[in-house]
Amino acid sequence: MRKFKKLIIACDGESASGKSTSAKLISKKYQLLLVNSGLLYRFCSKLVIRHKPKKLVSFLNKRLKKISYKNIARQNLHSQEISDHVAILAKNKNVRQIVNNFQKKIIKNNKKICVEGRDIASKILAKNPKYDLAFYFKCNINVASHRRWLDLNKKVSLREVKKSLKKRTLMDKERKYSPLIKVKDAILIRTDILSKKQVLMKMSKYIEKII
Repeated sequence: MRKFKKLIIACDGESASGKSTSAKLISKKYQLLLVNSGLLYRFCSKLVIRHKPKKLVSFLNKRLKKISYKNIARQNLHSQEISDHVAILAKNKNVRQIVNNFQKKIIKNNKKICVEGRDIASKILAKNPKYDLAFYFKCNINVASHRRWLDLNKKVSLREVKKSLKKRTLMDKERKYSPLIKVKDAILIRTDILSKKQVLMKMSKYIEKII
């Protein structure tokens, strides 16, 4: 593997599309700092569910200023309660601005980074800095539901998980601010027809062309 000084990768996709796993694999291979945008929103949801703040924006602003991304990433944020709540919270323009600012501080200090979420290529890494490569992850709803069901240790029914994923993706695509879209130059990754090894190979093929 050749040495390189800069590599900025954007990974976007639907719920349980395999983007988190793929982003982890590629980040490990190319020694990139991995930032999971979804975890930030999930962390915010966890705080709101627990504390029920009257002044949402100022509350979240203060909390995010006092914590590092590393501490957020260590937490278990994949409960069904958080999953149902986060889609609603992510529609809030002011909340998105707080999370965006948090992410951009991290991005500006790192030239070798992989950021994954739902509006990374279209918003977060659209410019200053702009991504070097964008990937868009898609997965059949039945495969995605089963994957998330296992992540939740089968604590809720598979039917409930499928219903929740459909609702979340629809809300992500139809929200007014920073909706989930596939940018024109994003490379499509179908995780329902590719194994983890094949996904890593496909992503690596495009990365090797530019570093």
